[in-house]
Amino acid sequence: MSTPLTVRVERAADGRLVLRAAGEIDASNVADFADALNAAVNGEALAVDLSAVDYLDSAAINALVPHAESIEIIANPVLMRVLTVSGLAELAKIRPAAECDD
Repeated sequence: MSTPLTVRVERAADGRLVLRAAGEIDASNVADFADALNAAVNGEALAVDLSAVDYLDSAAINALVPHAESIEIIANPVLMRVLTVSGLAELAKIRPAAECDD
């Protein structure tokens, strides 16, 4: 059974491309997340908004790592520890959702 996750890609008011995810990202649904991420990364800067994601596992980290240099991650503060411990924070720009203007 797949864990609930919604993923959508849209343009923010400032024109930035934003991938917004909500729910949990784990092995049961990471393919949907990875497919959306791979499709959205097309040479322009991409914000990955995880502010509505309550949990992610190593499968989600593995989906993000190949795109680390071309994405900015906006993370739910509860995710900051796993993003830091995993080493992703050293590869990608990551900020807690509380710092966002969106």
